[in-house]
Amino acid sequence: QVQLVESGGGLVQAGGSLRLSCAASGSISSINAMGWYRQAPGKQREFVAAITSGGSTNYADSVKGRFTISRDNAKNTVYLEMNSLKPEDTAAYSCNAVKYGMYYWGKGTLVTVSS
Repeated sequence: QVQLVESGGGLVQAGGSLRLSCAASGSISSINAMGWYRQAPGKQREFVAAITSGGSTNYADSVKGRFTISRDNAKNTVYLEMNSLKPEDTAAYSCNAVKYGMYYWGKGTLVTVSS
């Protein structure tokens, strides 16, 4: 089992920045990739960014150039640096980890961007 705990959400004005953290614990060896998804009110969950165990990254078009995903292996933590935030970035952001084809999810952290 892999446990994931997100933190760092909050209220920010448009144009501002936030950094989300996702701390992994439990059976974390052989995690293939970790990523961030978000779900806005009334919408389906959507992919935001991901980083593989080798360090390769992938981003949704809507956040490219504004968001950066990174990892600190020593702390078993993945970060999502979010800059130039827009009201449409408002959502519950969840971290996930993929291990041997199994998906693990955190409970999420809320990001609200005011205009």
